[in-house]
Amino acid sequence: MSLPKTPSFRLDGRRAVVTGAGRGIGVALAAALAEAGAMVTLVARSAAEIGAVAEEISAAGGRAEAATLDVSDLAAVQAFFADRPAFDILVNNAGTNRPKPMMDVSEDDYDAVLGLNLKSAFFVAQACVKAMIAAGTRGSLIHIGSQMGHVGGPNRSLYCASKWAVEGMNKAFALDLAAHGIRSNIIAPTFIETPMTKPFFEDAAFKASVLAKIKLGRIGTVEDLMGAALFLASDASALITGTSMLVDGGWTAD
Repeated sequence: MSLPKTPSFRLDGRRAVVTGAGRGIGVALAAALAEAGAMVTLVARSAAEIGAVAEEISAAGGRAEAATLDVSDLAAVQAFFADRPAFDILVNNAGTNRPKPMMDVSEDDYDAVLGLNLKSAFFVAQACVKAMIAAGTRGSLIHIGSQMGHVGGPNRSLYCASKWAVEGMNKAFALDLAAHGIRSNIIAPTFIETPMTKPFFEDAAFKASVLAKIKLGRIGTVEDLMGAALFLASDASALITGTSMLVDGGWTAD
């Protein structure tokens, strides 16, 4: 009898690109992919931030390069992917939030949040996929969604709108790309402590309201997402596409 062998979580020989890679979740996911053997291209607007992350990854024995890019500049996005060999893995992570009651949302707020969280995510994926298909690459797209793409939340109308839209986008991507061997999935975290979210948790009442919803009783950390990204990027998830992996501590379980 020959026992089945667990598919590898290693990413040796594969090329990954991570958007919003200068801080928070993007840094952690880039580090996870590099630790598993991928060559990681770090993308963000801030050259200093992604340059520092690339140096840290290299110092830890990984391989990384920094590439300054504003993903809201769609012409620049197209040029970026056209000028490089096809990637095997995309982590579509760049995003923003402007929390406020829906009555106070301005058109500028709408364009900022939906523009980055949805429009940019769509066209980054499209440009990446075109290169994958041209090269015959059977790749993995990983979009960073949110538990707020599964539930509602006070003062989160724009963020919820964008993340619910990403959920539908992901399912349609999975169907369009299956014939090309390209998978598309989402990681949907609960509140994760990052430089962007840390100021919110200084409000004791807000932090208490969040902890009341997270059944495991703690705010998420970026490390909580690293295994999920590695799983979805690797052969261990070879038959998984069009799904959303909730990393929410039980928020959406009831």
